[in-house]
Amino acid sequence: MGGTALYLLFFAIASLFPIKQKKADHIETLRFVVLIPCYREDEVILEVAREALEQRYPADKFDVVIVADAFEEATIHALKKLPLQVMGVRFEVSTKTRAINYALRQLPEDTYDAVCILDADNIMESDFLHKMNQALNQGYVAVQGHRVAKNINTSFALLDAISEEINNQIFRKGQRVVGLSSALIGSAMAFRYTFFKQMMQEVEVVGGFDKELEIRLLRDGHAIDYVDNSYVFDEKVQNAKVFSRQRRRWLSAQIHYFGKSFLPATKAFVTKGNIEYFNKAIQYVQLPRILLIGLVSLFALSSLVLGIPTLTKWWLILWGVTIAALLLAIPRQFYIPETLKALFFLPVGFFFMFLSLVRIKGANKQFIHTKHTYNAFQIKRKLFFHQKP
Repeated sequence: MGGTALYLLFFAIASLFPIKQKKADHIETLRFVVLIPCYREDEVILEVAREALEQRYPADKFDVVIVADAFEEATIHALKKLPLQVMGVRFEVSTKTRAINYALRQLPEDTYDAVCILDADNIMESDFLHKMNQALNQGYVAVQGHRVAKNINTSFALLDAISEEINNQIFRKGQRVVGLSSALIGSAMAFRYTFFKQMMQEVEVVGGFDKELEIRLLRDGHAIDYVDNSYVFDEKVQNAKVFSRQRRRWLSAQIHYFGKSFLPATKAFVTKGNIEYFNKAIQYVQLPRILLIGLVSLFALSSLVLGIPTLTKWWLILWGVTIAALLLAIPRQFYIPETLKALFFLPVGFFFMFLSLVRIKGANKQFIHTKHTYNAFQIKRKLFFHQKP
């Protein structure tokens, strides 16, 4: 836990500095396919589809493709009225990788230069493709955008939004500032098309799609860029039940990929100096932030109650380091009265996170769907729209 706290603090401090971006000699306007794999997302997909078409990017240089798995016929019919491509499917076993690979097999060869992956609830800011295009022109094959909260309508949604921003600062921006690769997050991502298609032919996973991509990219020496000012709005979980189900899936994937990557990553670091791959494996062994702060707080309180001064001292130091790291990583727009209220729900979040850990067995082999309901027109608060005029 001490190592995790110091790791978080180091990259939280690093995230306070700007990322030094490469300069492209020539900017080519790449042709994008915006790929949106969806499963039973009838409630939000029409609005997401309309918003996806509103990019300030040449209309002849991007297409929107929706893989609509197990959708209502009425939704499919409505989508087909829009200037986009709809692939209606019903997989026996539904997974994100299966939907993406299906689309890649159906799309024409030699048509696209880049692919952008979104979730069914994601709303891109109007210049998102333009910013992804610039990053890909700098020589990267993989780029992560900045995913931000679409909603903070409940305390759990606000805590989820803060958690994502902490991860953005520490595991994306902070990593790039010191020259390491950004973490992927499963959506708001862009890749060179041919590279992505070839890589995806070997990928068939139920959970942890983004982690599978990270391992393959970093193992093979490909850096992952992060564009901090390229925003995609994403729905945050609104209650404890959804929080528990989602975190169970995430924890299972993290443990699975730690087991899969740690020994190969250590070997690659020792024999080839592949620090990127090793750094990723180190990230997978770390406790999630809410579990870390909960356990450190419990141990500090227990040693204080039991009257063990030496232990109390070290646990309090560790608690202080952890809190400092998290406070540095929280963007200032979250320092609002609502956040103080939401903090009272942290023990509930810790309980459900711990419960997810106990019930983790088999979660990475099951398709656990998170239903989305929050719509784009509800993005009203300036708090979450970071784009500068």
